[in-house]
Amino acid sequence: MASNTRKVRIGDVEIGGGNPVAVQSMTNSKTENIKETVAQIKELEEVGCEIVRVAVPNRKAIAAIPKIKKNIKIPLIADIHFHWEYAVEAIEAGADKIRINPGNIGKLDLVAKVIEKAKEKDIAVRIGVNSGSLHPKYSKEKDIAKALVKSCIEYVNFCEKLKFKNLVLSVKSSSVIDSINAYRMLASETNYPLHLGITESGSLMSGTIKSSVGLGVLLASGIGDTIRVSLSADPVHEVHVAFQILQALGLRSYGPEIISCPTCGRCDIDVIPVVEEIEKQLMKVRVPIKVAVMGCVVNGPGEAREADIGVAGGKKEGVLFKGGKALRRISTSNMAEELMAEIKKLIEDIEKTKEKE
Repeated sequence: MASNTRKVRIGDVEIGGGNPVAVQSMTNSKTENIKETVAQIKELEEVGCEIVRVAVPNRKAIAAIPKIKKNIKIPLIADIHFHWEYAVEAIEAGADKIRINPGNIGKLDLVAKVIEKAKEKDIAVRIGVNSGSLHPKYSKEKDIAKALVKSCIEYVNFCEKLKFKNLVLSVKSSSVIDSINAYRMLASETNYPLHLGITESGSLMSGTIKSSVGLGVLLASGIGDTIRVSLSADPVHEVHVAFQILQALGLRSYGPEIISCPTCGRCDIDVIPVVEEIEKQLMKVRVPIKVAVMGCVVNGPGEAREADIGVAGGKKEGVLFKGGKALRRISTSNMAEELMAEIKKLIEDIEKTKEKE
C-alpha cells in the first residue's frame, strides 16, 4: 500500500510521493574516524542501505563530512543534538539532510537559523521528536502519542511560517503502541513523508520483534516512507531486518526468502545450523528466490517443491528439489554445502537469463 505524501529528495534518493520505502541505518563509529566510518558505510551499502546517518556531536565530526562523502555512494544525513551551530556547519560541509529535535536545540530563533540555512542549500530537514527528549512543556502529558504529535506539529507550523516545507517527520517511542498511535495521528494531520522507527528497541532479537510489529502495522496500512530499524547490534543487521520487513509485506523485493520448518521431534536433521549457514551466505544476494530447508518427510517435500530450490531431510539423507522436481539425494552431513552449491548455480542461471533479455 503506497504512501500518499509529499515528495522529498535526499541526495539522489526520493522518498514520499509513492516512491518505494527507503531503508536507512546509522553508523556507530566515531564520525571523525573517517577510515572506520567509511568502511562501515561501505558494508551498509553492500547489504542495500540507501541512506546513512552519522552522529555530529562536535566540529571534528563536521570536518569529516566532506571526506566521508567522497568515499561513499549513498546520501549522508548529519544527526544533530543541542548545537544549532553544528547543524548550520554540517549543512555547509555538504550533508544531504539534517536530523534535528528542535526541543533539544531550544529557542525557536535558533531553530530558524538552521531552517534558513537548509532553505539556502535546498536540503531536507527531519524533525525527529522522541519520547525520551520531549520539550519540557509536554512532559506532563499523560498520552505520550499525543504529546509527540503536538510537539512535532508545532515545529512543522513554525517551519511553514518560514516558508520551508522540505521536511521529513518522525515521532518515535520505545513503546510500540505509543509509536503506532503517534504515527497514525501524525499521518492524519499532515502529508509530509514519515520516517518510521521504534527508538531504542533493544537487542537483535527483541529489537527485531518490536520493530517488525510496530513498523509492520504502520506500513501495512500505507503509513511510512523511509524506515530505520534501531538495534543494539551491528548496523548491517538493521538493514537486513528492515528489508525483510518490507519484503514480508510485499513492499520491496530484497533477495532470497528462506522457508524453514520449526524444529520438532519429527525432524530427522538438525535444521538450525543449515538455515543459519544458508542465511549467512545469502545476506548480500539480491536475487529474489525462495529457498526451503525442511527437516522431515511430513510437510518437507511439499514445501521444498513449492520453493525455487530446497531440501527435505530424511534419517541419513535428504532430497534436493529444484524447480518443483527432485534433483538428487544428498547426505545430511554436508547438506548446507550441497544446497548452497545448487543455489549459486540457480542464481548464475537467473542472472545470465536477465543479461540476455
